Parts: sequence; C-alpha cells; structure tokens
Amino acid sequence: MELILQQMPIVIQSLNVGFLQTLKLFFVTLIGAIPLGLIISFGSMSKFRPLSYLSKFIVWIIRGTPLMIQLLIVYYFPGLVLHNPIWGGGEAGRFLAASVAFIINYACYFSEIYRGGIQGVPVGQEEAGLVLGMTKSQIFFKITLLQMIKRIVPPMSNEIITLVKDTSLARIIALQEIIWAGQAFMKGSQGISGAIWPLFFTAVYYLICNGILTVLLGRLEKKLDYFR
Repeated sequence: MELILQQMPIVIQSLNVGFLQTLKLFFVTLIGAIPLGLIISFGSMSKFRPLSYLSKFIVWIIRGTPLMIQLLIVYYFPGLVLHNPIWGGGEAGRFLAASVAFIINYACYFSEIYRGGIQGVPVGQEEAGLVLGMTKSQIFFKITLLQMIKRIVPPMSNEIITLVKDTSLARIIALQEIIWAGQAFMKGSQGISGAIWPLFFTAVYYLICNGILTVLLGRLEKKLDYFR
C-alpha cells in the first residue's frame, strides 16, 4: 500500500496526459462526424439512385466491419500498400489517422439515426408547410429539423457515450490515450514496472466522463420535451 501511494502522483500525471488525448479524439470525432453524418443521410435518402446506392453501400461497409480493422487500414494502408506514408510516424500523425477513422465510422452510424429521425416526421407536416407557402428548405429547417432533433437525442446520446469508450481502440495504432498510459506501467514506465492497478484506475476516468455526459444529455432531452 505504501508503494502504491508513492507511485500515485506519477501514475495520475501520466493518466491525465493520456486522458487529454482521449478527450481530444472524442471532441474531434464529434465535430467531424455530426455534420458528415447528416450529409451521408441526405445521400442515402437521395432520389438520385447512384448516390443513394453509393451512400448505403459505404454505410453498410463501415457498420459491418470492426472499428479496430478500420483504424489499421486507415493508418497502415497508405504506407504499406500505396507506399505513401501520409500520416508519418509521430504522435500527431497517429492522432490524425485515428481521427479520420473515427469520424468516418461514427458519421455512418449517425447518418442512420438522422435518416430515421427525418423519415419519422409525419409527411402531413411537410404538406401543411407547402400549403402555407413555405419552400422545401424552410420546411426542413423550421419543421423537420427541429422535430428530428427531439427524436434522435436518445439514440445519439447512446452513440456519444459509446464513443468515449471506443477511443480506447486507438491504442491499436500506438496512439497514447489513457488505456495506453495505464498499460505502460505493466511493461515498465517512469521507473514503475509490473503494476496493474493503474490500468484498472483508468475506469474511474471513463465513469466520471460518461457520468457528466449522461447528465448533460439528459438535460438536453428534457429541454426538448416541448415537441411532444
């Protein structure tokens, strides 16, 4: 116990650095995936069949394969197959590759949530908007979009919380996020070797982060109750 107390400041500092990397990946993924998912959903619902089929095919591929495989392909494929290591070998390159893989993956999942939310709005409301002289863009932004947001908050909340935990998969390409930082003390890091407790301690970070997100997303859902 005394040894753990001595090691605690070193471990906490290292885990904090790793968790900052985790948070960066989380926020970058959200910023990229939320708008991209909406664009993909428009493609899936497009009346132009080649675009619709292409969008649905991409979504099928991404949703049907593990995120870990996608990370490996995005990071290693350019260098090993195309002989063009566009990401480089540093931490910044690994972070960029992980961000691209996560954004594409979650955008495809978000697109299906968007599509369900948009198609769930009664057609009669669009017809009523047309009768009132509204354009299709006005109907979408003033009627469809607002009601869609209310419908998609619960499934989006679930995906966002899952994203926090999925960031741990980035260690497969040696991105030094919090799980990587905790596992490093088992192999030997900063004079500490064979310590497994830092790895278990990372769960506290995830629990706190997901707890905060659960509260915030729950409040957002309550604020949207006026659409009922």
